[in-house]
Amino acid sequence: MGLGGEVIRVGIVGGAGYTAGELIRILLHHEYVALGAIVSSSNAGNPVYQVHDDLVGETDLVFASELAGDEDVVFLCLGHGNSRAFLEKTPLSATTHIIDLSNDFRLEADQEFADREFVYGLPELNKSRIQQAQSIANPGCFATAIQLALLPLAAAGKLTEDVHVSAITGSTGAGQSLSETVHFSWRTNNVSIYKPFSHQHLGEIGESLAQLQHPLEMAIHFIPYRGNFSRGIFASVYTPTDLTQDEARQLYQDFYAAAPFTTVSDKEIHLKQVVNTNKCLLHVQRFGKQLLITSVIDNLVKGASGQAVQNMNLLFGLPETTGLNLKAGLL
Repeated sequence: MGLGGEVIRVGIVGGAGYTAGELIRILLHHEYVALGAIVSSSNAGNPVYQVHDDLVGETDLVFASELAGDEDVVFLCLGHGNSRAFLEKTPLSATTHIIDLSNDFRLEADQEFADREFVYGLPELNKSRIQQAQSIANPGCFATAIQLALLPLAAAGKLTEDVHVSAITGSTGAGQSLSETVHFSWRTNNVSIYKPFSHQHLGEIGESLAQLQHPLEMAIHFIPYRGNFSRGIFASVYTPTDLTQDEARQLYQDFYAAAPFTTVSDKEIHLKQVVNTNKCLLHVQRFGKQLLITSVIDNLVKGASGQAVQNMNLLFGLPETTGLNLKAGLL
């Protein structure tokens, strides 16, 4: 399939949300994909572009009430807790790959489900396991940005003292459902914290780092911020180090030498460099005894749907970059 000439038949469940919209946008232009049923119980029969109006003129697909049943891979773009419930009610063929974008199967304790084992889908960490997997648990957006900032240190056994993280995300990180903190009048010209020291992504971050450095005895102190912009994550991560500036930069460059979407920049980085792309940019600086790593991603692309397509490419033996050569717009 894929490089062999056959198309990959794709279905999407939860087709009306932000991550599904990004997924559709990417897959419509993926040369090896035939996009089939886009399931939305509340929109069945309506044109997809009526919900995702950036797709006007791009597709005549309509939302379906159920999957076709012949999919090679199904993306689950459901709210947290709903993917497991969907699979319990709607078992899929054992030959159908699943890529789940919720947090239902990310933690090691949750990765066994029925006859499936979900592999944690961070390509920079688990590429070989992803290539052999049947089912993928796509990482969280904050988790992606923070893990990519810390994996090289864990691989070198350099996470010996507590890590401090401040990271800010756009309003799309909260999903499409309305709440007080996503209303324009609340969000604009405003910044706030939420879930300090207790964010749900800390579990998956800790498990990934422990794969590379065990035992992992340091703590991660994470303060998440809501930003007054629509998309993107900017993370500032710092921890004491005995590495020099040059040693730290070389460590990061070597670790990500074969990672097509993760780049270590010699210059300070900013959010607009990655918005609408599957890139992660990292910048490493030493200040006194502290190593500061800044990490930027698009929460809907590298933090969700783009990384899901990257995982699909690995599952089907395609180059990771297929369909993902997206460029940021700085202006």
